[in-house]
Amino acid sequence: MDLAAEQLTTKLGIEITQWDANRLVGTMPVAGNRQPYGLLHGGATASLAETLGSVAAAMHAAPDRVALGLELSCTHHRAAREGLVTGVCTPLHVGRSTATFQIAVTDEAGKAVCTARLTCILRERPPGETPS
Repeated sequence: MDLAAEQLTTKLGIEITQWDANRLVGTMPVAGNRQPYGLLHGGATASLAETLGSVAAAMHAAPDRVALGLELSCTHHRAAREGLVTGVCTPLHVGRSTATFQIAVTDEAGKAVCTARLTCILRERPPGETPS
């Protein structure tokens, strides 16, 4: 089974453009991720936020722990109608067992589209499991 081809990030067109555990940045196109009114779907925005927060949490947890999403909250401020949206993920708390991140999503004009907060639980990697 080719898991890479089945990733939601691929289907939504999410690209991570800056890889740093203290500031992770990613983009997603509005095109292909719209709801019936022609606006960016809030679920797609939430997926962008969860992707960025989960990757940042995994970077903090690696190599001996794994990050699993625990809670996601999103406040949608305005609709995006075209172009790319950009998410900037920064840590609010990184501890031994949990990590919480804020993800600010903006449109191409720099206007707030969504503010999200993701908390991940950091668990010990199961014995015998190798990092992918």
